[in-house]
Amino acid sequence: MTMDAFLKMNVFFAVTTLAVVCVTVLVVIILIYVARLLSTLNTIATEVEEETQEIREDIGALRRKTKQEGLRLASLLSFFGNRAKKAASRAPARKKRAST
Repeated sequence: MTMDAFLKMNVFFAVTTLAVVCVTVLVVIILIYVARLLSTLNTIATEVEEETQEIREDIGALRRKTKQEGLRLASLLSFFGNRAKKAASRAPARKKRAST
């Protein structure tokens, strides 16, 4: 083996090592972004689950009230008024969670 071939092999291995390091760094960066995305999606899913549960409870309360008193316009208005109050009271808590 000549010295020229040996130098070519060293250059090949150096370039290959550099390429592997660059690809590894890019994969790590991509994985970090994927982890952050999954964390955000988990937070969104948790909030949707909480809201869904509250909507179920509200609709259940409306059904019970309707069965007891019958369907009246005042019942519907109070239901939507209470729903709006709950949403307004939770808004500051969400902003607090979003900022952390």
